[in-house]
Amino acid sequence: MAGLQSGAPTPQDLTVHSKSRVLEIAFSDGKTFRIPFELMRVYSPSAEVQGHGPGQETLQTGKRNVELAGLEPVGNYAVQPTFSDGHESGIFSWDYLYFLGSQQDQLWADYEARLKAAGVDRDAPMPEKAGHACGSH
Repeated sequence: MAGLQSGAPTPQDLTVHSKSRVLEIAFSDGKTFRIPFELMRVYSPSAEVQGHGPGQETLQTGKRNVELAGLEPVGNYAVQPTFSDGHESGIFSWDYLYFLGSQQDQLWADYEARLKAAGVDRDAPMPEKAGHACGSH
């Protein structure tokens, strides 16, 4: 199936917890993850966040209180969230959600290190970006 590694765990249950701002997802291998919306937003797989290649990532800030405004299925392999800040271009495959859930501690540490290296605070507003004409975001 597109977007899934062969034999990879598949979601059995998916629950949006708006009050605590986490996506709870239970997989076929028995693992359940509670993925904060903020983590999903700062690690969105979209070109707007990841860029078009290594080293082109855009450090996301000011996303601590981001909410999930919508969550739409994409075929049988992913979901596409709409976040309260208007971001809606990331498609989260089951594999990617499993990765985010299983690697949360390391991803948070990496995010905090990137913030420190950039000299910015997690809650700082995103800087205005200059025009970008690639059309993907």
